[in-house]
Amino acid sequence: MLRITSYGAVTRFDLARTLLGKGRYWTTAYLVDGLLVDTGCAHTAVELLHSLGDLPLTHIVNTHAHEDHIGANGLLQRQHSHLPVLAHPLALPVLAEPRRRQPLHPYRRLFWGLPESSTAQALSDGEVIAVGDYRFQALYTPGHSPDHICLYEAQQGWLFSGDLFVGGKDRALRLGYDIWGIIASLKRVAALPLRGLYPGSARVREEPGAALKQKIAYLEDLGSRVLELHRRGWSIPAIVHAVCGKTMWLEWVTLGNFSRRRLVLSYLSQNQEY
Repeated sequence: MLRITSYGAVTRFDLARTLLGKGRYWTTAYLVDGLLVDTGCAHTAVELLHSLGDLPLTHIVNTHAHEDHIGANGLLQRQHSHLPVLAHPLALPVLAEPRRRQPLHPYRRLFWGLPESSTAQALSDGEVIAVGDYRFQALYTPGHSPDHICLYEAQQGWLFSGDLFVGGKDRALRLGYDIWGIIASLKRVAALPLRGLYPGSARVREEPGAALKQKIAYLEDLGSRVLELHRRGWSIPAIVHAVCGKTMWLEWVTLGNFSRRRLVLSYLSQNQEY
């Protein structure tokens, strides 16, 4: 399933596998003057290719190498000769061999599928990609994954944030995420003069400064509560219940890959091993 929305010069593609007549677990790609930010999941690769039609593509930039952001890389490279894929250096081995380097849990195969391999080039922190009248700066923003980057267009005030910023109040975290890294990266982008935030799985926000500050404050407050209860000698299960509430359906669907416990342990990871 695919939906297309235009925001001036930015075209947004919302992509999801159709299950029982509905799109499940949406992900997003953006097209700006030939630059494609992420490519969705493998299940929607053909739909994205057809939707792009004859539009010229100059670059693909992957915000990170998770399967729901790289799924059409290989197909698009086959259809467009010499199309460069750019990503964080740590993403390159996964992009080259996603099925071997990034084994997927059952829920990830179901919702997003197995990506094809693609040939990619490394982006440095601060490197600028020139596309038409735009200049996109790559910013290293680890936390959601070690290889996560955002793209910042200073003249327009645009930030393409991948999965760094997701709306709502997190009560669970996936294995491999670093909550303190997420907070530090959010602070880095919140310091920029922004007029548009284009996330990988949430609504577009104009004048996004307040939303970023609210997210940072929420995560820091949550962390303070976790650390305070830990200092008082509370057990991990007790902290999880007090701070994150009851068991979430997400924990069942992902067989515990996303969990409240992982969120609590990530807050504690700088102080103690568990």
